[in-house]
Amino acid sequence: MIEQCANLKVDLGDLNAFVAVARAKGFRDGARASGSSASALSEAVRRLETQLGVRLLHRTTRSVVPTEAGGRLLDRLAPALTEVEAALDVVNGFRDKPAGTLRLNVPVSAARLVLPAIVPPFLAAYPDIRLEVSAVDTYIDIIAAGCDAGIRYDERLEQDMIAVPIGPRVQRFATAAAPAYLDRHGRPEHPSELLKHACLRGRFSSGAMPPWEFERDGELLRVDPTGPLLVSVGAATDLAVEAAVAGTGIIYLFDDWLRPHFESGALEPILEPWWQRFSGPFLYYSGRRLVPAPLRAFVDFIKASAELPIPQ
Repeated sequence: MIEQCANLKVDLGDLNAFVAVARAKGFRDGARASGSSASALSEAVRRLETQLGVRLLHRTTRSVVPTEAGGRLLDRLAPALTEVEAALDVVNGFRDKPAGTLRLNVPVSAARLVLPAIVPPFLAAYPDIRLEVSAVDTYIDIIAAGCDAGIRYDERLEQDMIAVPIGPRVQRFATAAAPAYLDRHGRPEHPSELLKHACLRGRFSSGAMPPWEFERDGELLRVDPTGPLLVSVGAATDLAVEAAVAGTGIIYLFDDWLRPHFESGALEPILEPWWQRFSGPFLYYSGRRLVPAPLRAFVDFIKASAELPIPQ
């Protein structure tokens, strides 16, 4: 199929447009991922289909999915385009500073708590790099999604990935509530008492609603409280925080996320001796492919910022 495309003198940009739309399952999302416009991608795919003489995408008002022919082309084309990008990226090594696009897939917590201290100075140091960050709380295959790297915690890392520490190396989950709520309902002194309180819960897009975990002197407790509000983890977490500040109930979240409210007095920490500590996140990327120059620059920047030696 690729040889046929070459014989037809298909434009490489049209092929990239098709891959972007097929991966994103939509023209708008494909446009955001590729830095183009939905109309430009639509025209490129239409032009490609005309040249090949076959429909590549099923289009409806709700979704865009590859046809059988489009699926087969995508399977063969994506690795080939990746190799082309890697080959062109070699030239980056001869520039004073790397250029190109770096695509990261990160959890919302990392976008809020980790990247703000890193992204501005990185982009200032590398003005020719364009950074695209997708913040979601679903675990995806970053390679299949067209991302260069992602951020995860160690329990979610795959064995064949290279992992580099990024951000704080120790984090905690905190429990807190507005002083007015605690004045009305009492201040719990043990995690089990949360079962008698209004608790603000979070649920992942997978449907999982993890219990609240606490640890003290080697004792690990898991509590599954209930309450008046359930939000989507990440996307609606700020709603739960604002509800806690308003006195609706008790929240369980990253200490760093709640810290400004502790300092202002809007929220009062509770059960602090039981707050569970865990290791910080990692930037991860595939070790089976050539590392693009923008990603190498980002990795080196993170290591230098952490005052770690950079391997040659």
